[in-house]
Amino acid sequence: MPGASASKISEFFGSGRQSRVSMLAEGRLKSAKVSGYVEGDFLSVGTTSNNNQSNSYTFRQRQAWGQAAFDNGWTFTGGQMWSLVTETRHGADPRSEALPMTIDPQYTVGFSWARQYGVRLSKNFGNKAWLAVSMENPQATVTTHNNGANYLIGSAGAGGGLYNAAITNCTTSTVNGNPLTTCSLAASYAFNPSPDIVAKLVLEPGFGHYEIFGVYSRFRDRVFPCGEASAASPCGSGTTPNVAGAYNSSKNGGGIGANARFSFVNKHVDFGLHAFGGSGVGRYGTSGLADASVHANGTLDLIKTYQGLTTLEWHGPKIDIYLNAGAEYASRTADFDPITGKTVGYGARNFNNAGCYTETVPGAGGFFPGGLSGCTADTRVLIEGTAGFWFKLYDGSKDKVNRGRVQWGPQLSYVDRNAWSGAGGEPHGLDSMLFTSFRYYLP
Repeated sequence: MPGASASKISEFFGSGRQSRVSMLAEGRLKSAKVSGYVEGDFLSVGTTSNNNQSNSYTFRQRQAWGQAAFDNGWTFTGGQMWSLVTETRHGADPRSEALPMTIDPQYTVGFSWARQYGVRLSKNFGNKAWLAVSMENPQATVTTHNNGANYLIGSAGAGGGLYNAAITNCTTSTVNGNPLTTCSLAASYAFNPSPDIVAKLVLEPGFGHYEIFGVYSRFRDRVFPCGEASAASPCGSGTTPNVAGAYNSSKNGGGIGANARFSFVNKHVDFGLHAFGGSGVGRYGTSGLADASVHANGTLDLIKTYQGLTTLEWHGPKIDIYLNAGAEYASRTADFDPITGKTVGYGARNFNNAGCYTETVPGAGGFFPGGLSGCTADTRVLIEGTAGFWFKLYDGSKDKVNRGRVQWGPQLSYVDRNAWSGAGGEPHGLDSMLFTSFRYYLP
């Protein structure tokens, strides 16, 4: 935002953490081809690792799946893989994903994806059409403001190393003469009631690649009608919050999307279009917008989100050029709490944005930028344009002995984050980024 100190100073970083290792094993049975694939990199985030969009635990497990492809056209795949939501270049199988050519490992705004646990069943109809369905790991993400303690949507990670149970930002205060330490969760996990269900139809009639897909998600939280101080029945005669009348509340969400990709000039030019929208599907966008907010009564309020991306690529023997333009939108989802007299939820018109323009003093120590006070700035729409190219310094695929490929490339990205208008204005933040990457691909 305009008042952030970081918006007034540039920075440079170099890193090898995007280095990637992978292994593919394939074999043949009497009536099926079987394969297994593992892939990882070093882009884990340690303390705040989570499974919201991609498994970010150290060492980062990008993919780890097994597959049986039968001669009759049926294919079964299980493990961690790219979500069926992700566009493919051919068919509906893993390892054919149409990923943006960006250096940025978070890709580009408007690209819909996840890498998560799942099982997938697909049927190939003569290499002209594919029908696929998958059950995938859910993880509801929530953003809300001013709500009382009248809902429970998740908890800290379980022990045993399956999830992240770390805590951070601990503070100690005195209550009734005794010290009380309160800590924030490094990562939280929703009580997801069921897997996400994704279905996709892929068509390749001879010109172009076309996809239609849908996602079904189910959300649940536990509501405590008496979780806020109230004298209303059936909460009792006092004003102390209690658990009387607590119940589970569920909501159904999901969305629909479509992809189209065309090749021209003897497959030198690729043009792609992507669109996806619905309620409760924000986490499938590369920006990680929230799936839901919370009503004043404690029930979930699913956020409508829309994602769109246009890509244009040129593929030559020595150079690949790419252009991307994408956007992701999240709707206002707000409610009024008569008990506290406050507006709750996401993107409300009276949320305070006045502090988004005012820089604050940093914390002691020189590595703690001052936080913006009075800056709700819930995202309305994110827009990003990217442009770049890859130059192949050496390509050994045509040599008698393949020695791999060496390539270098730059990428320029420009991001505009527009917030919902509120008290004090309608702020937006801008960020320009220049990436370069030097890569050697093993044969």
